[in-house]
Amino acid sequence: MTTTFPTQPVAAISGGLGDIGFAAAHALKKTGCRVALGDLRDAGRDTGGFHVHHVDVASEASVQAWFGAVEAAFGEPASIIVVNAGIACTGSAMSATLDDWNRTLSVNLTGAWLTARAGARRLIEKQMPGRIVFVGSWAAHAPHVELAAYCAAKAGVRMLAQCLALELAGKGILVNEVAPGFVNAGLSGQFFRKDPALAARSSAAVPLGQLIEPGEVAAAIAYLCSPAHRNLTGSTLLLDGGLSLLRGPASKP
Repeated sequence: MTTTFPTQPVAAISGGLGDIGFAAAHALKKTGCRVALGDLRDAGRDTGGFHVHHVDVASEASVQAWFGAVEAAFGEPASIIVVNAGIACTGSAMSATLDDWNRTLSVNLTGAWLTARAGARRLIEKQMPGRIVFVGSWAAHAPHVELAAYCAAKAGVRMLAQCLALELAGKGILVNEVAPGFVNAGLSGQFFRKDPALAARSSAAVPLGQLIEPGEVAAAIAYLCSPAHRNLTGSTLLLDGGLSLLRGPASKP
């Protein structure tokens, strides 16, 4: 099974300076990709070897400028597009502010659409095949009382991925989603570090008994981007340690 690229394609990762995005950057670099990172932040990591560009995924102009900068830097469009940028505002549907709700959907859902569309349009224009991978969440199908806007946005991302997979199939562009469960990274990772008891309870709630590390999500992303498959599109790779299997009181044999 071939998992490395002989042609060194360009990979663009939104939210590339976050824990999962940066891990994905290293994973894709190992497969032979030239990697471009887009992020709202400008620093905080050693980005040697990666092209870095400031981008606000909620702004169509900013997203288009990023993909233009990537193509100018590498001489060709990104044919590997990882839609990873996201935020999480805690709050129930009853307590969330309108600003929090709108911002969450603007970044997580509208931003995902703008990013995928901008990248796909350049590939279609050049008649190039490609891969698009959305970093979703098990929260797309598992309600969370304190994450109403986030859950709604991720559910939208899943349907967006499926719609784009169908729409772009004839163009040779494969579209899939990786949906992690409890990841020891990003906002949840901050909570886990501040509250070890929460980390312990969360681990215990997972049938496999452990949190997911960013490198595991990155490996799943790299697989979905790889030339190892030609017919995998419109699928969700669920990486949640068995959380989605629970339908009643948790029990372990």
